[in-house]
Amino acid sequence: METQLVVLGGGPGGYAAAFLAADMGLEVTLVEADPRLGGTCLLKGCIPSKALLHVARVISESHEVDDWGVKFERPGIDVNTLRARKDKVISTLSGGLQQLAKKRKVTVINARATFENSQTLKLEGGDPATYAESRLTFEHCILASGSLPAMPGAFKLGTDRVMDSTGALELKDIPESLLVIGGGYIGLEMGTVYAALGTKVSVVELTPTLLPLCDRDLVRPLEARLNKLFTGIYLETKVTSLTDKGDSIEVGFQDAKGPRSERFSRVLVSVGRRPNSTGLGLENTQVELDEKGFVVTDECQRTADPHILAIGDVAGEPMLAHKASHQGKVAVEALLGEPAVFQPQAIPAVVFTDPEIAWAGLTEEQAKAERIEVEVTRYPWAASGRAVALGRTEGFTKLLIDPDSQRILGIGIVGINAGDILTEAVVAIEMGATARDLAESIHPHPTLSETLGFAAEAFLGTATEIYRPRAAHKA
Repeated sequence: METQLVVLGGGPGGYAAAFLAADMGLEVTLVEADPRLGGTCLLKGCIPSKALLHVARVISESHEVDDWGVKFERPGIDVNTLRARKDKVISTLSGGLQQLAKKRKVTVINARATFENSQTLKLEGGDPATYAESRLTFEHCILASGSLPAMPGAFKLGTDRVMDSTGALELKDIPESLLVIGGGYIGLEMGTVYAALGTKVSVVELTPTLLPLCDRDLVRPLEARLNKLFTGIYLETKVTSLTDKGDSIEVGFQDAKGPRSERFSRVLVSVGRRPNSTGLGLENTQVELDEKGFVVTDECQRTADPHILAIGDVAGEPMLAHKASHQGKVAVEALLGEPAVFQPQAIPAVVFTDPEIAWAGLTEEQAKAERIEVEVTRYPWAASGRAVALGRTEGFTKLLIDPDSQRILGIGIVGINAGDILTEAVVAIEMGATARDLAESIHPHPTLSETLGFAAEAFLGTATEIYRPRAAHKA
């Protein structure tokens, strides 16, 4: 079996690349081991977790209106119905992708694939009726094999009481207690879900803070809320052992006070993800891997092998679905000879906790590390009419601005629905907007998004809702 372009992996990057290539007239074959399209994001990550976070948010809102004199009874949770609803969201979206592939005449093969050489894939498993031969030859391949949850060997006890993110999303039950190992975004999001459903959730993190890669000021409002939601947050604490006790997992801890142990109904290991680059036969090609196992690519997503390109999680950090989709389109356009390169000024990131944390462009920590001179301005949501009306004033919007040109270099937001108002920030950074551009763009009132414009006004010393006079800036 032969094809012009094969896309290996049916996640957000893979199907975006396959669909665009088909739209541009290429003969495309999409190979995916899972019988459903969508990849980790749709099937085992972004979409199911956000569906469950929606439920958690509704439960949280039912408590927030207590101050308005509106009282709700404690919610009853039917875990089977909840799980079924989550699965329906997944099947609806995945089914839609299958229909789009069919309409675009993209051949979809459900099989495991390994490279025999730079232009041949060996196909195994799946339904033999879906392909005539066990080998697929191609002119070019776009590798979009994604990533996998990292699971240290010492934590592999052979019991489903110790879960990775995929296992946590299966929602087999609502455990009495849950320990989340790792204070990154995946662990905190899943911890938020289980806590809202009634589980006593604790988090352990080796570093001195949650979300170690985020700016500290953005994390503080979230940490304050999680201290109320979670049973315990153990920072600068190492997990020394996990022991299966049958009806629970005994966890050994080591911190400044010494060793101790505690039992939990379930444990979620959330210590990051690793690129899915092993077991693919890449050693039979000219593709190069870096020391972390990521495929090395150039700005056009080309690898060292002239027949193979790579996109998404397997091609490096950050491991984000929207980055993968964008790289997929760049790879296709580059193959077609278009002047396409992956050179974003801002890759947006969102932590879908409550409150959400969202940022794009330069971060304050990055500016300090790289000694980039910036002026930082913050607009408190306590001055936002919309935030006050919602009773959620813990958030703020901050801008990182070049002091000479007044160009916006980075934007960070913490607060409810922060991710939904971040897009304006991405556009502003990509278009080289200045603080005055943002301040003079009329924002709808009353909204949370207007805090972006208000933050720019604060920089200029012209903010209406806060009194913060400033020295004159360059025009």
